[in-house]
Amino acid sequence: MIKNYIEKANFEDTGFHYTLSLISGKYKMVILYCLMEFEPVRFNEMRRYIKTISDKTLSASLKELESDGLVSRREYPQIPPKVEYRLTERGRSLMRVLDELCTWGEQNRPGSEKG
Repeated sequence: MIKNYIEKANFEDTGFHYTLSLISGKYKMVILYCLMEFEPVRFNEMRRYIKTISDKTLSASLKELESDGLVSRREYPQIPPKVEYRLTERGRSLMRVLDELCTWGEQNRPGSEKG
């Protein structure tokens, strides 16, 4: 009975798969966390916060998050150019999930009370 269910199931049709498709990648969750903590955030501020990310990777990740409706980009008409990033309402709704990941990590990392 269970075997038939597994054979007919399709992981790509699950909400879990969809969520992972939005936040997968080495830096997307870090970018979202940074925006949750410090928004609005400018590109160079975010690069300094993450430290190990290249400009190309940060730019591509921000574009993907913007395309997925999780991050908004606001460009100011000035010289030098000023661009700020913020979470959208949709992005903020994902923060409960990221916050739970943070809580789990704090409770289970080596050296914690439970870890």
